[in-house]
Amino acid sequence: MRILVTGGAGFIGSHLCDRLIESGHEVICLDNFYTGHKRNIQHLLSHPCFELIRHDITEPIKLEADQVYHLACPASPVHYQSNGIKTIKTNVMGTMNMLGLAKRLKARFLLASTSEVYGDPEIHPQSEEYWGNVNPIGIRSCYDEGKRISETLAFEYHRQNAVDIRVARIFNTHGTRMLENDGRVVSNFIVQALKGIPLTVYGDGSQTRSFCYVSDLVEGLIRLMNGEHVGPVNLGNPGEYTILQLASTIQNMVNPDAEIVFKPLPQDDPRRRQPDISKAKQWLNWEPQVQLEEGLTKTIAYFRDYLNNSK
Repeated sequence: MRILVTGGAGFIGSHLCDRLIESGHEVICLDNFYTGHKRNIQHLLSHPCFELIRHDITEPIKLEADQVYHLACPASPVHYQSNGIKTIKTNVMGTMNMLGLAKRLKARFLLASTSEVYGDPEIHPQSEEYWGNVNPIGIRSCYDEGKRISETLAFEYHRQNAVDIRVARIFNTHGTRMLENDGRVVSNFIVQALKGIPLTVYGDGSQTRSFCYVSDLVEGLIRLMNGEHVGPVNLGNPGEYTILQLASTIQNMVNPDAEIVFKPLPQDDPRRRQPDISKAKQWLNWEPQVQLEEGLTKTIAYFRDYLNNSK
């Protein structure tokens, strides 16, 4: 098939491009390099089945494709809050443009949504039936509400125009090609430990997250795209860890002498986050295979190499 991946030079998008190329598909990677990076796809640039187009999806584009994986949007608080209006435009106008493209092409469309649609959840773990607890005017809402409207748009195009959609709600993901400055907890702790500076824990560290390795997530996205269920479907690792547990694990793996410091919790930071993946198991026969420490070992090795080469 000919497959379009928006945000294809990003952390998750580049791994998805790799898998699709390995499977024998032609891939068009669309990216404006706001948070994506050419080094993530450098090895693909000479591949005959890979095409890179530098483009901002808030502007329409005409392409031919059989499937559209729509991943384009900054996904870490540092980046999506640095230009909240741009984040909203990407989620609203960008998603409309890509859905319009899928409608014209009669292509199947997969939306990479997020666990952030659940906000600071009042039920635990979170199932797809939960409508969420989101602050519509908070500092995170450009992303949270942006993704919620992306889902609304996808379902309206599905109902009104018979666009063949799939919706994935992605929980915390880590792995190689994460950005060192993205403010996500895994990359933060690893980079701090490698640099020998204190690991920064916000709040008392009792808030929880679930960490899925990127190869598991990509497998889930591909199964969802090629399966029969529209979704939404939670994709994440149901293993639940406190932030302090994660900090201690990375501290022990990288630099046992590193200090852990505590800072005030940012506004609207969710207290607990854990996916109910019953639907993914039932519909996609999918569940994560990579355990946390195995994934962290690979991610640490990547950052160690990256930091050594960037000196």
